[in-house]
This record gives sequence, structure tokens and C-alpha cells, in this order.
Amino acid sequence: MSQHDSIRHKQRESLRQIPLPYSMLAIRIQALLFDMDGVLIDSTPAVARVWAKWAIEHGFDPVETVRRAQGRPSITTVRELLPHADHEAENRIIEQHEIEDLAGVVPLPGTLQLLSQIPPERWAIVTSSTRPLAETRLRAAGLPRPSLFITSSDVAHGKPHPEPYTKAAENLGFSASQCIVVEDAPAGIEAGRKAGSRVIAFPTTIPVKELQKARPDWIAENCAALALESFAGQMELRVREIS
Repeated sequence: MSQHDSIRHKQRESLRQIPLPYSMLAIRIQALLFDMDGVLIDSTPAVARVWAKWAIEHGFDPVETVRRAQGRPSITTVRELLPHADHEAENRIIEQHEIEDLAGVVPLPGTLQLLSQIPPERWAIVTSSTRPLAETRLRAAGLPRPSLFITSSDVAHGKPHPEPYTKAAENLGFSASQCIVVEDAPAGIEAGRKAGSRVIAFPTTIPVKELQKARPDWIAENCAALALESFAGQMELRVREIS
């Protein structure tokens, strides 16, 4: 087993757990704001390969580097680990490797069905990826492009700052408090909460116990645990919550 595969295996093992009890709930909403990686698509193997290789080349622990990079703009991790480097140059290298490595980039369960239920003007993708990388992964996964796409290229402050989600809500014509944020990483959960949104978290990349520390409002397995119903101009999101 290669070192990259070993890192991926450890991540999978950390997410394994005994079956959890579920409960159903219904939430009135105006719009849904989705993170992309780990929420709509599974890019974890590609992310792990790219960041592990970069970490080894720079003398860092690959497992810790992959964990640190999860859910944040890549340049944030570069700045923290290489404070005196040319951050933009390093970030361009990482971005190019991520654009080229699309093996295993697929939709997560329930994603296509859920997106087909939402009116185009009522959802957005809000990702820490750059726009070129985000669009490349979205195409690779075969997912529809949203009418509103907020990437790290579109904001001055990335997650965990609330700007990405605040900007997305405003562009859809709603306050953040009227929107539900769907995330998989503590940095994104924090961004959603700070923006004033309620947050659903998926344990797709991080175990439930770690997600709970970030204090999302609800935890659900993935998009297959969500369903949208519309009536009289209102939207109700049904959630099979991990209780």
C-alpha cells in the first residue's frame, strides 16, 4: 500500500462507526447553500493525494497536512506552513495538481436527486476551492452548474470567515438566517454559523464526534438524508437527522 493510499485508509477507518439512531425533522427554508467537496462530491482521495505529496516534498507530516487543509482555501494552509514562501506561487502549484488529479471524483449519494428538487434560484455552491478547480471538479462529477457559484476567487476572506456564506445569501436575495448551510468541515460550519445561518453537517470526511465540537444545528449522513418539498411558494426541507 502506498503512503497516499495509507492516508486514505486511515481516513476511512476513522469514519467507521456502529450504526447510529435517526430522527426525522422538517425545516422551513428559503434557500440552500452547499459546500462542494465532501458535501456534493467526493474528492477526498484526490485531495489527500495532492496534499500528501506536497507535504512530503516540504518535510511536513502528510496526515496532519491533509487534515489541516480540509475545508479551507488552500492558500491559507500554505501561509500557515510556509510563512516565508511565495504563497501565490505555491498555491498555483497545488491548484494545478488538484485540477489534474480527478481520479475518484464522483457525486456523493443523493446529490443529483436533491439538486433536481430545488428551484435554480434557491441554491448555491459556496466552496473554498478556486473557481477553475471548482468548475473542473463539478464537470468531472457530472453535476449541474448552479446559477450562483461562490468560490475562494470571489471573496476577500475565506472560511471560517462568514463572508462566503453572507455573500451567497445576499446574491440569492435572502438574509443568511433564511438559508440552510450544508457543510462537512469545522471551518465551513463556523463560517455558516457566523453568517447567521443554521447548519447541517455531513460526517463524510470527519467523524460525528469531531463535527459535534463545531456545533452544527443538525448532523445527517449525506444528501440522501435530505428531501425538499415545495407548496404555496414555501419550501420545507425534510432531514433524517443522526440523533
